[in-house]
Amino acid sequence: MKQIYFLIAGLACGILSGCSKGGDRGEVTGVPERSFRAEVPFGMVYIPGGSFLMGQTDQDVTFAQIAQTKQVTIAPFFMDQTAITNSQYKQFVNWVRDSIAITNYLNDDKYYLKPAKGSTAPTNGKKYINWAYVKKYPVMSARKGTGAAAAAAKLQGMYYQGADRLFDRNELDVHLLKYNYALLVLRDAANYHDDKTKRRSDFILHDTVAVYPDTLVWLSDFSYAANEPMTESYFSHPAYRSYPVVGVTWRQARAFTVWRTRYNDAYKEARHLPTRSPYRLPTEAEFEYGARGGRIGTDYPWGGPYIKNAKGCLLANFKPGRGNYTDDGGAYTVNVKSYFPNDYGLYNMAGNVAEWTNSAFDESASSFVHDLAPTLTYEAKPSDPPVLKRKVVRGGSWKDVGYFLQNSTRTFEYQDTAKSYIGFRCVTTYLGRDIKDKR
Repeated sequence: MKQIYFLIAGLACGILSGCSKGGDRGEVTGVPERSFRAEVPFGMVYIPGGSFLMGQTDQDVTFAQIAQTKQVTIAPFFMDQTAITNSQYKQFVNWVRDSIAITNYLNDDKYYLKPAKGSTAPTNGKKYINWAYVKKYPVMSARKGTGAAAAAAKLQGMYYQGADRLFDRNELDVHLLKYNYALLVLRDAANYHDDKTKRRSDFILHDTVAVYPDTLVWLSDFSYAANEPMTESYFSHPAYRSYPVVGVTWRQARAFTVWRTRYNDAYKEARHLPTRSPYRLPTEAEFEYGARGGRIGTDYPWGGPYIKNAKGCLLANFKPGRGNYTDDGGAYTVNVKSYFPNDYGLYNMAGNVAEWTNSAFDESASSFVHDLAPTLTYEAKPSDPPVLKRKVVRGGSWKDVGYFLQNSTRTFEYQDTAKSYIGFRCVTTYLGRDIKDKR
């Protein structure tokens, strides 16, 4: 009897192995691909898809024409739990700084990846930076040993020169820190997909962005205010490392999302892992949907209709009353994880800093955008009038009155303008129907 069992088991194994190794037997079985299971990106939370009433939840005479109520549907996505911090943005700045130092000044082969044994260098002549080596031996740090003096001499060109020097100190010339990237503008490609005169290159956007934040916004935003300490320390001092980065334009924020995408892709591709959807700025619909936290018809991310809780404590960082800025716990910005998160686990979707979105601003957008994943985008050219360079800003900030903290309130700023009260956070689209769906 046992022999019969062993014979059946052997036949079954043979059949299974034959099916797996014997090809598709002439059937369409699909292209072999790695299995993929979504992971929640570090520092992000999963926002389930759904529909909601976008726009004002109460009568609003002043803004009734630009925040009309509309039911829309949003696909699932991941969103940063907090606004991007000074520390996170500084990682981007330092990456750009080190890239420029290595390629334009040091020209030292130790900082580049070496071909594997038995292989030849790429025929295109490109060299790739060995970031593991850079992490172990920082480029700009004071080093000792052979070659340290020569390296320091080569890097002198990255510091302010001549009359721009202060107390003869080596201070990084931040105007040198520029990030070059290219993007395929899919909306333009779709608009002209029947135009046979167009080439793919016509839809590729090339941009060069100075990445260092404008620290002078703490003074230029306010005519008469002694904000010199914030200008001098806010981005550079570790006391503010977990505070939201400000002084970044919309173009700088987008450049960060491109760099973050490539930074993550490089890690995954080196390990032959599937990459995730690109990081980007949220649409204004995604921002409002995330801010509402799954609640229906509420005024604020925590619900409302009040800005204080039952104990009388303010629930966000803004401008209470007629100027009592410290009544909510902070005179300026505060730590990105201050106050309670909303029901999706998102911090400060109202207050602290207002945030850039990917959407272009148009007063009547709600009347013509689609009800499925609505947004209005436009790639403004330098020659375009200012009205076409407006981008939607959401959430309200530390210097705004309570009205701007409402989920439905929308305003704008120009894409090349930096402010001391505007930051940003990233999103990435969830690839699939629902994170709970394992099929």
